[in-house]
Amino acid sequence: MSIRAVNAEDADALRAFFARIPEGDRTFFKDDVLDAELVAAWVRRGHGRRSVVTDADGTICGFAAITPLHGWSSHVGELALVVDPAYRGRGLGLALARNALLEAVRLGLTKVVVEVVPDQEHAIRILQELGFTPEALLRDQIRDQAGRLRDLIVLAHSVDDTWSAMATAGIDEAIGE
Repeated sequence: MSIRAVNAEDADALRAFFARIPEGDRTFFKDDVLDAELVAAWVRRGHGRRSVVTDADGTICGFAAITPLHGWSSHVGELALVVDPAYRGRGLGLALARNALLEAVRLGLTKVVVEVVPDQEHAIRILQELGFTPEALLRDQIRDQAGRLRDLIVLAHSVDDTWSAMATAGIDEAIGE
């Protein structure tokens, strides 16, 4: 397995990847990830903000994105993270999230947030391992595919605090930052 930035050749493979994600999981994406024009825009823009993990055959089995917010929240990035169900439980989400946090540092972000539904317990545990903490519970914030209102949890990670600790320990130099 290897993690790399999304590139211009990834459009078809990304669409195939998102098509393998169950519809119930895609309900919680903010974007229509099956929209060919949206995916094409992602691969054109690049900027290293979107990354994928691929298996030995080059099949995309995970995706992560850090999207910097604007205006008074320009110091904050939003994390999107998804792993193909066939590859879950192998540490890919953790590896992608770590990589995304490094990208947040490169982008000069000081905070990263991610939104999850409460029943995504495994994802929440992974994110908490990386230092994300619950910041808000938004009741009835989203509507699932069956029309039911669902709560949304916002987890936050202070990039500055973590990066300072890494710098103190010399880890930043070890990873080339």
